[in-house]
Amino acid sequence: MPEMPEVQAHAERLTEQFSGRVLDRFTPFNFTALKTAVPPPEEAYRHALVKVGRRGKYLLVEFEPVTFVVHLMQGGRLVPDPKLSAKPRGGQARFLFIPGEAPGDVGALLLTEQGKERRAGVWCLPSEQVLTASPLDKLGPEAAGITADELAVLFAKKSTRIHGFLRDQRMIAGIGRRLSNEVCHRAKISPFATTKKLGENGAVLVADAIQSCIDESLEFERGRADMSSSKDRASAVHRRTGEPCSVCGDSVRAVEYSGYTVNYCPTCQTSGKILADNTTSKFLK
Repeated sequence: MPEMPEVQAHAERLTEQFSGRVLDRFTPFNFTALKTAVPPPEEAYRHALVKVGRRGKYLLVEFEPVTFVVHLMQGGRLVPDPKLSAKPRGGQARFLFIPGEAPGDVGALLLTEQGKERRAGVWCLPSEQVLTASPLDKLGPEAAGITADELAVLFAKKSTRIHGFLRDQRMIAGIGRRLSNEVCHRAKISPFATTKKLGENGAVLVADAIQSCIDESLEFERGRADMSSSKDRASAVHRRTGEPCSVCGDSVRAVEYSGYTVNYCPTCQTSGKILADNTTSKFLK
């Protein structure tokens, strides 16, 4: 799933390409695409796109009266749509703009999602209420720019494993599986260390690691013409099970779950100890 750096850079690209364009109509291609009924998308018609913003992992397609909140989920993309096919492959919804005068003008944005899950979606919300309405109202503070002091307060609220904490959008918004693995490795802490035990000192390490990992990923994404796929994104441990750690040379290890994998380096993060499978043994705290 795209995380904060991928979504932020993509929002910037779309703003550059489409800001000022006037919306002609919004067309969902199936009943699961549009998640809200009020206000209707028609309220944005004949209004110019202000910008494409971001909150957490959500794209915000902002018009003055209403904002379309877009979640890409795992396989979704919001992309320029020059073909305007009647039945686009994987098409979930389309933003059609009034044609411009420039040759080769791209007059639409298409929300696509490959696969059969159809979890990507759009919420149409009043612009002045967008940050306080579902689905954005439950999000924690933005990962980008979060301070050690802010993290320490969140750590003290609930004792939980740091890897799960980082992925919990109610705690901190914008981080997913890859960055959780990378932040823990950069901070040199076990992915199963608890937030309570990490405390203030651990919050300093984690805050620094979050910022450096986000900065590097954002620089990479801003150098691209489109959003990267997961295999393109640089990592030290994520999806590198069995490969040598770039820092110490030890083998990168994994703890497998049904929906994701926790990757880590024993030498860098757990004093050489191997984290056992969660169904058979206790985790290293």
